Amino acid sequence: MNDTPTALGGRRRFLKTTGLLSLAGMAPSLGRQALASTAPGPGSAQDIIMADALSLSNWIAQRQVSCREVMVAYLDHIERINPKVNAIVSLQERGGLLAQADQRDQQLKAGHYLGWMHGMPQAPKDLAATVGIVTTNGSPIFKDYLPKQDAIVVERVRQAGAILIGKTNTPEFGLGSHTYNSVFGTTGNAYQTDLCAGGSSGGAAVALATRMLPVADGSDMMGSLRNPGAFNNVYGFRPSQGRVPYGPSSEVFFQQMGYEGPMGRTVSDLAMLLSTQAGFDARTPLSIQQDPKQFAGKLQRNFKGTRIGWLGDYNGYLPMQAGIMDLCQTALKSFEAIGCTVEAAQPDYSMEQLWQTWLTLRHFTVAGTAQGLYAKPELHAQMKPEAIWEIAGGLSLSGAQIYQASINRSKWYESLRKLFETYDYLILPTAQVFPFAGTTHWPAEIAGRQMDTYHRWMEIVIGGSLAGLPVMNVPAGFNEAGLPMGLQIMGPAQADMAVLQLSYAYEQVTQWVQKHPPSLLS
Repeated sequence: MNDTPTALGGRRRFLKTTGLLSLAGMAPSLGRQALASTAPGPGSAQDIIMADALSLSNWIAQRQVSCREVMVAYLDHIERINPKVNAIVSLQERGGLLAQADQRDQQLKAGHYLGWMHGMPQAPKDLAATVGIVTTNGSPIFKDYLPKQDAIVVERVRQAGAILIGKTNTPEFGLGSHTYNSVFGTTGNAYQTDLCAGGSSGGAAVALATRMLPVADGSDMMGSLRNPGAFNNVYGFRPSQGRVPYGPSSEVFFQQMGYEGPMGRTVSDLAMLLSTQAGFDARTPLSIQQDPKQFAGKLQRNFKGTRIGWLGDYNGYLPMQAGIMDLCQTALKSFEAIGCTVEAAQPDYSMEQLWQTWLTLRHFTVAGTAQGLYAKPELHAQMKPEAIWEIAGGLSLSGAQIYQASINRSKWYESLRKLFETYDYLILPTAQVFPFAGTTHWPAEIAGRQMDTYHRWMEIVIGGSLAGLPVMNVPAGFNEAGLPMGLQIMGPAQADMAVLQLSYAYEQVTQWVQKHPPSLLS
């Protein structure tokens, strides 16, 4: 990133006299979101960990707080909170992290500012490759695996100045929306620690909700950014297909079902992280070439007259736990409060066919990435049954079946495209159940209907995944038991900015994250 144009002594005087305006000279990549943040400086370690990411970034850039102070505050907080939730794993040695923080302070002192994440602690999801930190994928097979190359999203946050303190927990190979594995154990929900945190970015969502990270990355194939966002009252965004390049990977054309994205406690923080994650990379030829700096821009927008289609439970097709539909329909009033009109809408498509399409393409994708492990029978005992079922299912498919599923997927996209000729956005609940017992592998039934696979209870998220559309989880509130739920806001193809803007407007009306922090923090 850009160095400051002033000498060190002049820079100190410049910072002192011009405050936030100094950021414009230091790092244009901060964008208008950061420059608009006017939160006062920190008075305590508690102020540091409770701050939104953009305020923390500004404090560091202005040297109102040192990177060492930030690191100490976060590590002390992690030491107190993480044993209760088990969200951060492979935590690195304190002395080494403090040495990295000192180095970031020396860089600032010398006028070398790396970017908006300069000195901020980060813990990538344990599916993302990290040089120097084990990447287990939640599997005992990889419990000692040290990658030789960072994932692209990891490269980019390092370049923006982040310090990697460890990883966030994930289910084995990211399969299932319940974060447990035989390497690190189970991650507890931020609001009730004996309940499921969601997944597969469960560790990321809980670390974020409990203020152990300022922002978090995750990945999403079957709601893995959205579901844990809903279960932990934070924002999780599955971007448009190709928006955040996934890799480096040995296969760059068919792996289009799951990819990475940002999570945040505010939409502005999330958008800023997306501006770092997004952008074309020649190693992933299908990545989108639009300038990612747009996401660091203005999120305010007038939504008067905006039309929203409410998909709900697809006319009763999906079973829903009692209370979810009522809670989500109440949350729709917040969209009306900002000028939107909301009406019931349904795609012209067989939802059972959509599920069968999902099964085929998920089998195909999982088998493609893991068939090398499956080919070694001695490893089967170290793989959970759901992984073996997915791989075996994929290996049994014919090329004709896979191609037909791709055709069906294309027809589903077309049915949503036609809906977007009438509606600006589509909205539906994020999950079909509230957070459940952490000792339960997955819900066996919902509202009296049996679940025939380990992931059938997550069916509500597959529409956005199969269409490759931008989808944001926004908090929808809490049930009588104090358990959170979320809504999915879905936009047309590559309308990521529009989804962020509607989410931001909704956030200003609701403020669920700020008004309802986890009791662990008190």
